[in-house]
Amino acid sequence: MRTHTLIIAEAGVNHDGSLEKALALVDAAADAGADIVKFQTFNAKALAGAAAKKADYQQRMTDAAESQLAMLERLELPQSAHHTLIARAKERGVEFLSTPFDGASLAFLLSLKLPRIKIGSGDLTNAPLLHAAAKAGAVLILSTGMATLGEIEEALGVLAHGYGRPNDPPGIAAFRAAWRDPAARLALARHVSLLHCTTEYPCPVADVNLAAMATMRAAFQLPVGYSDHTDGFEVSVAAVALGAATIEKHLTLDRKATGPDHAASLEPDDFKQMVAAIHNVERALGDGVKAPKESEIRNVPVARKSVVAARALKAGEIIGPADITTKRPGAGRPPIDYWSLIGTTAPRALEPDDPI
Repeated sequence: MRTHTLIIAEAGVNHDGSLEKALALVDAAADAGADIVKFQTFNAKALAGAAAKKADYQQRMTDAAESQLAMLERLELPQSAHHTLIARAKERGVEFLSTPFDGASLAFLLSLKLPRIKIGSGDLTNAPLLHAAAKAGAVLILSTGMATLGEIEEALGVLAHGYGRPNDPPGIAAFRAAWRDPAARLALARHVSLLHCTTEYPCPVADVNLAAMATMRAAFQLPVGYSDHTDGFEVSVAAVALGAATIEKHLTLDRKATGPDHAASLEPDDFKQMVAAIHNVERALGDGVKAPKESEIRNVPVARKSVVAARALKAGEIIGPADITTKRPGAGRPPIDYWSLIGTTAPRALEPDDPI
């Protein structure tokens, strides 16, 4: 039976450092029907050094002369803003979620007792951050952009150790042992889901590779969703049809605004259309049982055929292959009886098209 797809509206840093815009994004996510609105929690100086360069897409969408650190400082929300956003999310009936980008930010989010925490693709290889989150028992959504299967397995080994062997000294050998430990893997499965992702903004459709969701699901036996950075939302809808447990999509108030993620986001009306399309696909997937639905049963006699006389026949006349055929309506003998009627006698006088 198909379950509800978890839809995350990724507000991210599309608030441009403004609490007022951030609150408007919470409202927009709620109005669009998202289950979760997600932000990013970081201390700019703990996240990036002065020499850190911007990605190409960040260069295109922001002041080229601005460093990554300066950009992050401009987009950073204070911890106090989180409490305001959580209150608004609760008021609007959506879950508040955030992604930590440094250890102190993770500790802060853990102190908020959120239902879950999202770990971004850039931190899939950040073993200390992963281990701290797992050791704290956090429920995690782990994004896997830029990663190979081997790197994902390595990250899951770190998490399995944190969940299942928290008192053992950490290290590469310990992480690999935890990955082989059925009990640690079971603890992992209770806490972690994965997101397939291509880390480019916007993401070229040819680079999406939705088939990788099935590969990850088979390899790790964990729920797998999709974090969508493409233009539009058709790929998100396709991902749901392929079994995505979660869809994450950026939400902005204005795609033309200056900022790193606006251009790869949906505006509120389009996000609402995406949510509606996803729910339609969920309903269309059904329960997998192949049987007639109530809406089509009435069409059976109209669309199917019955065995009828192909020409006028006398009562008692022996029926040959050319004497009967199949035509609509389907209220008489089914066509599979055609061969068993050959060689029998007409039960009464029949005119062309009379049912047998």
